[in-house]
Amino acid sequence: MKLVRYGESGRERPGLIDADGVLRDLSTLVADIEGKVLVPESLARLRDLDTSELPVVEGAPRLGPCVGAVGKFVCIGLNYLDHAEEAGMPIPAEPVIFLKPTSCIVGPNDAVEIPRGATKTDWEIELGIVIGKPAKYVAVEDAYDHVAGYCIVNDVSERSFQLERGGTWDKGKGCDTFGPIGPWLVTTDEIPDPQALDMWLEVDGVRRQTGSTRTMIFDVPTVVSYVSQFMSLQPGDIISTGTPPGVGLGMKPPVYLAPGQTMHLSITGLGEQRQTTVAAG
Repeated sequence: MKLVRYGESGRERPGLIDADGVLRDLSTLVADIEGKVLVPESLARLRDLDTSELPVVEGAPRLGPCVGAVGKFVCIGLNYLDHAEEAGMPIPAEPVIFLKPTSCIVGPNDAVEIPRGATKTDWEIELGIVIGKPAKYVAVEDAYDHVAGYCIVNDVSERSFQLERGGTWDKGKGCDTFGPIGPWLVTTDEIPDPQALDMWLEVDGVRRQTGSTRTMIFDVPTVVSYVSQFMSLQPGDIISTGTPPGVGLGMKPPVYLAPGQTMHLSITGLGEQRQTTVAAG
C-alpha cells in the first residue's frame, strides 16, 4: 500500500493511493496515518480493503508528511562509503546516530527555509524506515518484522551550524522545515528488497546525487537492530538511513542552497519530492 496524509498543514486527513494512482480517503476508517495504524494487525485490515469502495479525493490537494505524530526522528550519518569519503570523514565502525527534532518535519513538496545566519545549507536524499512494531534489543534477523514501510527523507542540513559551531550535529540538522518526508509511506509488501533502490536528487534541474541503497555500509536490518540497542522504537518512529555522494559539502568548490532554488528528488517505488527554498522569516 501507499499511505498518504493530505490537506492543509496541521489538518491533514488519512488516505491511500490505489492501484490506478487515485487518491482515496481513509478518514472514515482511521483518524490518521500514525503509530497505532502502522502496527501489523491494522495494516493487514487496510490491505484487505476493497479500495474501489473508498471515496475519491478530487483535485490535487497538498500532500503532508506521510506519517503523523512522529515520536522519534532518528538519523544515521555517514552510511554510504563514498559519501563518507567525499565529506573527508573516517568510515564508521558502527552506525553514527543523531536525532532530528520532529518540529522539522514538513510535507514532501513544502517550502524549505534557509535559516537566519545560514551560509551552507545542503541537501541529502535518504531512505526512511518507518517503524510498525515496538522494537527493543531486536536481533538483526528479526528486524524486518518491526518495519511498517519506507519513505523518502530529505535530510536538509546547515553545514556551518553542524560542523563549525561546536557540540553535536543536531543544531545543523533540526531547523524548521529540514525534514521533508513522503510523499507516501510505502508498506514493505511493495518493497521486497530495500537494498536495491536507486535514488537521485537534482537542484534547479542539475543532477547532484545519483546513488543506490546497495552501497549502504549498514543495511536496513542492521540499522533497526543497532538503534534498538540504545533506545526503544515505537510504531510511527522514523529512521533516516544516510545519503549517497553528491551533497554540496563534497563538491569542489562546495555548492550550497540559496532562496529561490528547487530540489527535486526520488527513490525507486517511493515517489518524488519537490521543494523550493525560501528565506526564513
